Amino acid sequence: MNNLFHRVKEVSKELLLLTDEQRNNILLRIADRAESSMEQLLVANSIDLQKLEKTNPLYDRLLLTPERITSIVADLRKVASLPSPLGIVSKERTLTNGLYLRRVSVPFGVIGVIFEARPNVCFDVFSICFKSGNACVLKGSHSAEESNRAIVALIHDVLREADVPIDVLALLPPTHEATANLLAAVGYVDLCIPRGGKKLIEFVRDNARVPVIETGAGVVHAYFDKDGDIEKGRNIIANAKMRRVSVCNALDCLLVHSERVADIPLLIEPMKDKVDVITDESTMGTEWMDYKMSLKVVNSIDDAMAHIARYGSGHSECIITENKDTAAHFQKMVDAACVYVNAPTSFTDGAQFGMGAEIGISTQKLGPRGPMALEEMTTYKWLINGDGQIRE
Repeated sequence: MNNLFHRVKEVSKELLLLTDEQRNNILLRIADRAESSMEQLLVANSIDLQKLEKTNPLYDRLLLTPERITSIVADLRKVASLPSPLGIVSKERTLTNGLYLRRVSVPFGVIGVIFEARPNVCFDVFSICFKSGNACVLKGSHSAEESNRAIVALIHDVLREADVPIDVLALLPPTHEATANLLAAVGYVDLCIPRGGKKLIEFVRDNARVPVIETGAGVVHAYFDKDGDIEKGRNIIANAKMRRVSVCNALDCLLVHSERVADIPLLIEPMKDKVDVITDESTMGTEWMDYKMSLKVVNSIDDAMAHIARYGSGHSECIITENKDTAAHFQKMVDAACVYVNAPTSFTDGAQFGMGAEIGISTQKLGPRGPMALEEMTTYKWLINGDGQIRE
């Protein structure tokens, strides 16, 4: 395994020699190949789907369809169209001694990503890493093994045709041993990002010897305020809950102001016979990933924010209100990566934010927060130009 990590580390340096135009052209060719190879990708995915019951919440995460592949292709082309995040000068100054200083954005080098199901992650991670000059090591799950292999093979084919070393993208076996090796790859892997459930994220955080950016579980709330609009609320709640129940930005708990209890039947009516609404206090803090939703009545916005502070995961939170002061207070006081007013949390997504795609949604505060895309996959270094100056 260390031989593989060594090869990835070595070829990551070659990515620095590619121009942005070359990177973009390769990404566009991968998009074209994914579009023309749709049938092969769906066949591989169907093999994986046979391992799961359709009632399993992971089934939807694993599922590829022609529509989803078309969306992946669009994201690849969007990433290729975005400005390069590299070489950006964020600070510059000339010191009194004549030294010229610049702080310039550069790639991390090698990024490892551990993920569950969701084979689209292979395309998303590679496109963001490649465009930002990073090599990447992917470690998927058994449930998506055939899909991941097919996607990585497709990307490798395009890289070979472009005379780019295929080791800029490595796929590890879907084993616990591979996870352990990746987390211990000191000197080879510059950054590791877990994408999955709470247990996976905690395991990576607790066992990694390489730097980690957490993409936290999404325990997501919507608060319908006493000044909320019913029609907006109905649509926002239904979209946040039912657009895709298995993803991290899906609504888990609806909080309703006590003065609007009578409106609850209208608010949840679009989800009738589709979503189980649960009022059991013991369910609070559950990330459902299913057609289930917790419901609680609160007496004030302060009660709502206290509930979110206790049970939320710092991912995405929403308030539905026509009171601008209340909305501003909610956005100021709620501690989450994304805080919405009168819009569903389903928008928490790199593509929706205009980033093309995403590596994941970071819920931590040190480093990137929220959707992580091109800019977030860079660090910086200081460049200092002199003319013979020496320090006293």
